[in-house]
Amino acid sequence: MAAIVLVILALSTLCSIEAQKGGFSVELIHRDSINSPFYNPLETTSDRVTNALRRSFNRVHRFKTNSVPTTAAESDLTADSGEYLMKISLGTPRFDIVAIADTGSDLIWTQCKPCSQCFKQDAPFFDPSKSSTYRKISCSASQCIDLERTSCSTDHSCQYAVSYGDSSFSDGDLAADTLTLASTTGRPVALPKTVIGCGTFNGGTFDEKTSGIIGLGGGQVSLISQLRTSVAGKFSYCLLPISQAGNSSKINFGSNAIVSGPGVVSTPLVKKSPDTFYFLTLEAITVGTKRIKFTGSSLGSEEGNIIIDSGTTLTLLPSDFYSEVESAMTSQISAKRIEGPEGLSLCYNAKDEFKIPDVTVHFTNADVKLKPLNTFIRVSDTAICFTFNSLDDVAIYGNLSQMDFLIGYDTEKQTVSFKPTDCSRN
Repeated sequence: MAAIVLVILALSTLCSIEAQKGGFSVELIHRDSINSPFYNPLETTSDRVTNALRRSFNRVHRFKTNSVPTTAAESDLTADSGEYLMKISLGTPRFDIVAIADTGSDLIWTQCKPCSQCFKQDAPFFDPSKSSTYRKISCSASQCIDLERTSCSTDHSCQYAVSYGDSSFSDGDLAADTLTLASTTGRPVALPKTVIGCGTFNGGTFDEKTSGIIGLGGGQVSLISQLRTSVAGKFSYCLLPISQAGNSSKINFGSNAIVSGPGVVSTPLVKKSPDTFYFLTLEAITVGTKRIKFTGSSLGSEEGNIIIDSGTTLTLLPSDFYSEVESAMTSQISAKRIEGPEGLSLCYNAKDEFKIPDVTVHFTNADVKLKPLNTFIRVSDTAICFTFNSLDDVAIYGNLSQMDFLIGYDTEKQTVSFKPTDCSRN
């Protein structure tokens, strides 16, 4: 499951049209924003950060894989800690669902009638019998054959099974139906014959406000891949700082997703297995004046040695490398270290005034200079903590490091671009 969640909200009352070349954008709303259905006014900042870290560490299990050696759309993003939600429509007539938008998985699925085991959700379940465009996919079809963990039912239709790092899961019918994505342009985009999962046996750590997951990864059945011909394989997002809860930014598709202008740096996307994840190559991290060479992770020692993920909170590094980064940081800060929340190893007294050293992340051909808001986060009235940490031999570039950057993915040219941006104005 995604940890810090981008909530992609589209408009729900727009007429359906075919995707046309151009660009569109959708609202992205942070899980813990006051605009989110998950918002809990009783939670403190520390509670939200702690919850986000818990979801983030659970999520990391999915990255530990044994296989590793032009239409535009837009959606709004609202800042704080949590998961991202997306509002889409399925079927004919359209049936609105709200699901977790997840860059670390591919399949789009929702809970369906009749359900043999489902988690509690506030909204009605999708009823495929009511949709005139719903069709089960045959187990001999390429969409079934290409998807991992499928089986064949007695009626020769394809059955899928997906599971996530936090032990959440969904099993059900692999199907095709019309998916409609609304946008801030006022023109919804209808995608006929979109591959979806109709989940009839589901469980895990889902909230009743959601009904499933929308996969935004790089695999063949993700929303990004199924949009590819109409958006030229391009999408971008701009994550607001946590302090700006209640505001919104966009996730863009197609021509609206091109990141250009002064300050843009680009690095190659590396194709590796599994194709769900977005792999980059980290060469070094500079803290103040000290440059620390990266020697690799469980993902490899050379190309594709780190994953960029909008759903993981912290930037996670292999233990030995992280120790060098932390040592460089502590040697340049003269403030009192204190105990922080579980999952944050370097914290200081927030009442002490101290200068935060510059941190530059060196990807291949792209030096990304972070701002203090990317490297330290206030978790309580008394504690401010480093947003990097170690976890085994994992390397993930998390979303706190991505805040206030316009980040564009071009899956055709195989690049990721970074542009320092005030996301509240984007």
